[in-house]
Parts: sequence; structure tokens; C-alpha cells
Amino acid sequence: MSPSTTPLHERLRTIRRALESVLLGKEKTIRLALAGLLAGGHLLLEDLPGVGKTTLAQALARVFGLDFGRVQGTNDLLPSDLLGLSVFDEVGRELRFVPGPIFHQVLLADELNRASPKTQSALLEAMAERQVTIDGVTHALPEPFCVIATQNPLEQVGTYPLPESELDRFLLRLEIGYPPPEVEKRLLAGEGGAAALAALRPLADATELRAWQADVRSLTVREALLDYVLSLVQETRTHPGVRLGLSPRGGLALLAAARAHAFLAGRDFVLPEDVQAVFVAATAHRLVLRSGEREACTNTALRILSTVPVP
Repeated sequence: MSPSTTPLHERLRTIRRALESVLLGKEKTIRLALAGLLAGGHLLLEDLPGVGKTTLAQALARVFGLDFGRVQGTNDLLPSDLLGLSVFDEVGRELRFVPGPIFHQVLLADELNRASPKTQSALLEAMAERQVTIDGVTHALPEPFCVIATQNPLEQVGTYPLPESELDRFLLRLEIGYPPPEVEKRLLAGEGGAAALAALRPLADATELRAWQADVRSLTVREALLDYVLSLVQETRTHPGVRLGLSPRGGLALLAAARAHAFLAGRDFVLPEDVQAVFVAATAHRLVLRSGEREACTNTALRILSTVPVP
């Protein structure tokens, strides 16, 4: 696949532009979100209410024609509200499983950090193994499957921090932020947002997405690039400000995201700039600092990235 010349690359560019027509002025965030989906990972959108987190999740599902479900995080949300439960069928005189919203190809867990830790942990098996176990029976989840969770800043009332084990299941953590004034003026004039989302039509389907995800996994990674990724992973573990660095799963996530970023660029090989483009989004939420401050993880990840020599 030569860069920027294949019909596939043109289709991906069309998909990206369609998403950009909904979430105005956020090209980098959209590219990273697409990379996460193409890598087969889960996404954590962390930002203030009202900046477009839910809109982005809905747009990603719609543009790929994926089955979409949503659950709202509240402090009284139960695990069964996510996963489903067994009910007694009086006609058949047997227990019947009623699936919850997690049995969609895309699950939007809106304001996940408002749910209790017990409910948050109900997602762990689903995110890691693409299955859930209810009353001793294992149920496979649809393919492709992606959890897109939104999270409000922790200083807001009624939030519970996501545990490290759950944060590690998210391939990428993305922030959207306020739009620049010229873009916000377009929003006020009626461009983008809900109207553009309502007009968005599928530009691909689940079968194509699964094929593209397989292509991403097959992208060539040279030994020098593997050494670069390994050096970055090792630096997260030895950096003086970091108490817990990347796990092996974190290193694999970084490489998977870099592969997807290269695929979006129309290449069948990964370059150091692909790793650099996804590094903060793939690693900052996985770092545990000695200071205990989660807000400082992004700056720490940037310092680590600037420390390791580029091959």
C-alpha cells in the first residue's frame, strides 16, 4: 500500500472528513479515535460536559454502520444494568438470559466515573476477553466490539476514580477541549453538532471494519521500531517521577495504536512518527506517578517521549 494513493486510503479519508463535519475543529482527536477503533481497542473520552464526547461516540458508530447502545453512569447503576440478567420464564419454566446494553457492537458508557466501583469493574471481562459471564454461563459479545466511555474531571461532584486495572483496558484516552473561537462561531451558526450527526450516513460496515482491523494487525514493524517502542516502555518504568510504568499490555497497546495510525496514513509499515503521534494518548492514563496526581501524567508522558532518542 503506497502512501495516500490507494482507494482504501481515500475511503478512510472520506470517513475522517465525515466525522470532522460533525465534531468541528477536532481533526487530531478524530484521527486518534479512528486509530483506536481500527486497532480494535476501547476509548476513554475525558473532558468537561458539553464539548462533544457523546457526539463523537455516536458518530463513530454511525459512520461504520455499527449497532449502538448507551448506558448512563449513575451512582445507583448496577452491574446487571450493563451486562444483563437471568429471569425466570414462567411459560418455559426455565431461566432465560436477558442481555444488557453491553451486547452492542459499540457501547457508550456515558459518565462512567459516576458509576460505583462495583459497576465499573463489571466491564473488565468484557473489555479484555470480549465476553461476559452471568450465573456461570459465558456469553460472547458481538464483533467488532468497542467500549467508548466518557469521564468527567474528578473534581466534579459524585465521581469515582477509575481503577488502574480498568484504565489499562482502554487503548487510548482522548481529550476534546473547547473549540477555537472561529470554530465555535460556526457551531453557533448551526454547523456541525446534532444536525450534522443526524445527517451522517454509514460509509462502511462491520465486515469491512473487521477486515481493516486485520490489516492493521498485519502491518510491518521493523526491529529498529520495536527497539524504539521498548525503549519508551522501559523509560516509563525508570523515570524518577513514575511509580508504576507501562505493563507489557501497555507496550502492546502503544504498538497497536501506532500500527493503526500508519494504516490511516496509507502505509503498510510503521514509522517512529506514528509511535510519537499516539504515545501520550496510549500511555498517560496508564502511568501512576509518585505524587499521585493524575492530571500531571500527560506532561510526564511528553517528557518521556522527548527523552528517548528516535531511531
